[in-house]
Amino acid sequence: MTKSRIIILGLSLVVIVIFWRVIAVTREHSVTPPAPIVTPASASYHPATEVYFSPHGGCTDAVVRALDAARSSVYLQAYSFTSKPIANAIVRDAMRGLTVKAILDHSQESERSSRLDDLLAAHIPVLIDHVHAIAHSKIMIIDGQEVITGSFNFTNAAENENAENLLILYDRALASRYQQNWDEQSKICDPATQ
Repeated sequence: MTKSRIIILGLSLVVIVIFWRVIAVTREHSVTPPAPIVTPASASYHPATEVYFSPHGGCTDAVVRALDAARSSVYLQAYSFTSKPIANAIVRDAMRGLTVKAILDHSQESERSSRLDDLLAAHIPVLIDHVHAIAHSKIMIIDGQEVITGSFNFTNAAENENAENLLILYDRALASRYQQNWDEQSKICDPATQ
């Protein structure tokens, strides 16, 4: 074997060892969910944007904290809505006298685990979107200044089983735009019935 072949073989082995070590380290660190990322938001009402990931990344807890801190209003749009902790927080907001309104996808009328009945029992105005094939928005507008959005459905599966993301954005202008869209969507929806 020539000297150049030995050098190439040696370098190849070093590259392979480094490659497998990087994969092993990546696997070790991907098991534990990361802590929420908080970054400064320029020209925002609140000095932070919060980012969460699931499974088991604290998305549900973050939503419940935001709802418990609400002072005047909560507007919800949800495709799937089966999370008991989130439903309970929304009902508490209504019981505290906040303006609380919801738009849900038509699938929630027949979804066995849907929290629709919890909202209706608390006399929260709920609208059902029968117009779109899927009303796939997953948002909350809180106090006209905070938007919760992302791929995260307000469900137990989203918290415990799915790979999801959740953003909490503190920005009055952004919240106003989301509120305009919520208002437009509400015009094409039907009131929910028990």
